[in-house]
Amino acid sequence: MTPPSQLETMPAPPAETVTGIIVHQPRREAYAEYERWLVEIREACMRFPGYLSTDVIRPVDGQDTYTVIIRFAGVEQLKAWVESEVRGEFLRRIEHALEKGDRYVIQTGLDFWFAPPAAIPPKRWKQFLLTLSAIFPLTVVVPWALSPLLEGWRGVPAMLLGKLLVATVIVYLMAYLIMPRLTRRVAKWLFR
Repeated sequence: MTPPSQLETMPAPPAETVTGIIVHQPRREAYAEYERWLVEIREACMRFPGYLSTDVIRPVDGQDTYTVIIRFAGVEQLKAWVESEVRGEFLRRIEHALEKGDRYVIQTGLDFWFAPPAAIPPKRWKQFLLTLSAIFPLTVVVPWALSPLLEGWRGVPAMLLGKLLVATVIVYLMAYLIMPRLTRRVAKWLFR
């Protein structure tokens, strides 16, 4: 288990979704055991307060690294799971099957859009296409949706304030709603 001194935590607002990225490298002969263990530990994790989701990126193209992405409603809730005796017991049960032990970081906000640690980052063209596919519709829909509100604004300061409002809404939607879900849905393609 990773000691708390190695826990990388970024400051987060109290209600901010937080992502835990856990990297394991099970021995090849232990893959079946590790897969069963993943199912069991996920069920235990789901019972902790603030739990939101778990995603697993399995090894691809001859690699041997599993990246487990867990999301909680806040930093303290995720830390409670990561540092819990329940998780510690699960790790003791599987440590014999792990090449390099348990490695994890906790990240918030925009930190985890694309590349989890110890994984090969996706190709730049894939990052470009994924980001464009999310931002383009927003640059059409958000200004249109806010146009009734911005309609009477006149002058340069009002125009700049309107642009700031549009940009704020787009960045918020990207960071909290769209990119976390979109990267999860296309993870196999993105990291292949």
